[in-house]
Amino acid sequence: MEDSNHGSPRPTAGDETSSPDSHHSGASFQRKVAAVSSPAQSVARLTLPGVMDAEGRVDESRLRMHIFKNGGVCPSERGLAWSFLFGMYPCSSTTLERPLLQEQMVVRYRVMKRKWQQFLPLAVRMHLNGTDAELVAAVRYFDQRQALAQQHTQDQSEEVRDRLAFLELQAQILFERVTFDQEELREATRIIDKDVARTNRDLSYYQGEGSANLLVLRDILITYAAFHPEVSYAQGMNDLCSRFLEVLNSEVDAYWSFSCYMEKFSRDFRADGLHRKIELEAALLKELDPQLYAHLVTDSMESFTFCHRWLLLGFQREFEHSDALRLFEILSCDHLELISQQVDRARYKERLARKCGTEDNSESELQAINTDFTFELFICAAILLENRESLLRCRDEVQLIQFTSSLQGTLELNSTLKKAEHHLYNYCKRCARDYICCKTDNSKEEDFLYQIRSLLVLR
Repeated sequence: MEDSNHGSPRPTAGDETSSPDSHHSGASFQRKVAAVSSPAQSVARLTLPGVMDAEGRVDESRLRMHIFKNGGVCPSERGLAWSFLFGMYPCSSTTLERPLLQEQMVVRYRVMKRKWQQFLPLAVRMHLNGTDAELVAAVRYFDQRQALAQQHTQDQSEEVRDRLAFLELQAQILFERVTFDQEELREATRIIDKDVARTNRDLSYYQGEGSANLLVLRDILITYAAFHPEVSYAQGMNDLCSRFLEVLNSEVDAYWSFSCYMEKFSRDFRADGLHRKIELEAALLKELDPQLYAHLVTDSMESFTFCHRWLLLGFQREFEHSDALRLFEILSCDHLELISQQVDRARYKERLARKCGTEDNSESELQAINTDFTFELFICAAILLENRESLLRCRDEVQLIQFTSSLQGTLELNSTLKKAEHHLYNYCKRCARDYICCKTDNSKEEDFLYQIRSLLVLR
């Protein structure tokens, strides 16, 4: 990755906590446990062609297009790409501005974390029964990390301390009026402690000294639950947040990226979001394969509940881990979503209205297309259709769950992506053709091609 540091930049808030070589005694340790922050990332440059300009601004549409067309980004640039993709850094920010934003995020997170810890002091440390040797060791490694971070804070220059003191005062004012419900936060912490222990420890990121990252994950989740009481914590968030922590390898960056993600998708963790996802997947499958749909809803819509875990966690367990990360960023780029084409459709409506001299025809355009059918639903449908015969042999809920569980870790990403895109393309094509068949003017072919192009910009 190209180094964007010109000259000697001034020290920033997290320099000491994220540089593994700054203290030789902690070098090996720091490389295995997540840093508190990653100031070096704030001045790094993306090497993706045409994505970042000379001043460090990111062209968001090109970033999203690159992720989709190339099937993700290379692992070496994934952390930096995610910081823009998920909104931790505004794409309009420059290389000079981002270190200041990083400092602000570091201080705000520290103030937030300290606030809930002072409110609920018994929750600061994870309570263990002593039978889980890995977690006992994790606490020891985590305590070492905390001691190093504290020492690094004491070693900061006077310039940095003065600047951070001002930012901390601002953060304290910002969060001064935030209050917590003690019982709700205790309950959230209790569930988080259970789920953190169940996080996939087979990942190398959580093995050895990396087991301390489980405690880092715990602090992120409790901080989120404390300051987002309308969402709090729900099962599955640990696996989702774990991705951000693993990729960004920074407690502060993982928290803010996860928070930005949840602004858009927190509904998926509520009961109404669960029901909505299931309804949409069922409706899409009915469009693509009525026979399979009818078989799966023989008893009740509950037959589609297994799809919710796939959708909620971005098929985390169905694909090999590195492929699951790729799929997560592909789905998050929103490049091929029907809903992302609203501008093109609006332009077409205006063009049609000018040609026909009335809004009546344009109002009916694409009414047959369900704009809630996002690409992740087509991924899910592609998996179902690929296993159609096996699903048709399932006669009850138990057999269905057993079969879908057998798919874990067995799916191939590239072929699944191609099939999902194929189903999406055919769905859009059919809907556009149905619309064109209702027209009587001589521009049917031109309009039909415009419909397809506006829905699938890659075709």
